[in-house]
Amino acid sequence: MSAAADRGSHWCIAWSQPNYRRFAAGVLLGGFGMQMLATAVLWDVWERSHNPMDLGLVGLARALPVVVLALPAGQVVDRVRRHRLLAVTQLGFTATGTLMALASLFEAPLWVMYVGLALAGCVRAFNMPTRQSLLPSLVEPSHFQNAVTWNSAIFQVCAIGGPLAAGLVLAMSGKAWVVYSVAAAGCMAFAMLASGLRPRGAAAAAPAWTPGGMFEGFAHIRKDRAILGAITLDLLAVLFGGATALLPIYATDILQTDAFGLGVLKAAPYAGALFMAGGMALRPEFRRAGPALLWSVVGFGISMIVFGLSRNLWLSVLALAAGGAVDNVSVVIRHVLVQARTPDHLRGRVTAVNSVFIECSNELGGFESGMVATWLGPVTSVVSGGVGTLLVTVGVAWWLPELRRLGRLVETPADLMHSAAEEKSDE
Repeated sequence: MSAAADRGSHWCIAWSQPNYRRFAAGVLLGGFGMQMLATAVLWDVWERSHNPMDLGLVGLARALPVVVLALPAGQVVDRVRRHRLLAVTQLGFTATGTLMALASLFEAPLWVMYVGLALAGCVRAFNMPTRQSLLPSLVEPSHFQNAVTWNSAIFQVCAIGGPLAAGLVLAMSGKAWVVYSVAAAGCMAFAMLASGLRPRGAAAAAPAWTPGGMFEGFAHIRKDRAILGAITLDLLAVLFGGATALLPIYATDILQTDAFGLGVLKAAPYAGALFMAGGMALRPEFRRAGPALLWSVVGFGISMIVFGLSRNLWLSVLALAAGGAVDNVSVVIRHVLVQARTPDHLRGRVTAVNSVFIECSNELGGFESGMVATWLGPVTSVVSGGVGTLLVTVGVAWWLPELRRLGRLVETPADLMHSAAEEKSDE
């Protein structure tokens, strides 16, 4: 069989697993709805207050519960049947989406929306580590990187279609409660699909519940400095370089567009990421994952600088798409690295720690952007964040040389010997 034919036979190998097909369908339905909700919330809050700080508070309300609950949530994930917990968390999203729909329909005060977001954040603290730690048990080990790549592609489809659909509904009707209701329905469908999953292998004995057990995820990450470097880099780069929270300001005040234009801007990074995910599904396993990760973050920082300075809608869309494309490289590398190098009995707790980093970067990054935009303006906020991302990349690469030397994501004995030889030569 030719090399091209061999690649063609493996680009969708994860879909040969019935468990993965059911899981992927749930991710698509639930993710599409939640992306619609995330877009509608930003527009809803901006239309009601026209205060950049209120946009920042959206991120804060979503992130703080995850930061507070992540460690106990990780221990719960490692003690229960994960597919059942996944179904319960999706029912939780259904309830919070319904609450936000009712609050919007009856024009409740803005603080009620923040309560709904905070409750959804509590659910997210359990959902993210459950979903990610469950995936390795749904596919064969040799299919795992392909499954992660496809999961990333599905997420990008949701993140493109969701904002566009939300923007269209908002532009045509101006009714945010309709969007929130669709999100609740999508999560209900995911809950039903998750309840039918049948993970591979017998259930392992649950680890004993101890207060110290919550910190075993931190201990594992600190020991594997490649994982530490990857998630630290993502935390700091997106914390400084993210611009999502300010998109309503750019849409209305800088680029002079409407709600559908906001949907296009919000979808652009994910369109770029989807394009990149398609290419990565066809490529072989990373051989020099560390340099690929570092250069992808450099590209993300440059893209954010271009977006911050742009006054043209289509240049802004292109810059966001380019940033999403290179960011997808780091997403796949980080997810495969974390899951492949973590024992199954620790996956919930390690993924929970990773979720803290993700939430801090994405949502608290939005809060940081809102504060800087309030004080110095949105353009300064975005451009300075892009510059900060470049500086962070240089700093992490210097601080953790293990990340620069990272080769294959799943190391063979020969890879380990080569890494040891490099470390010795650096001494």
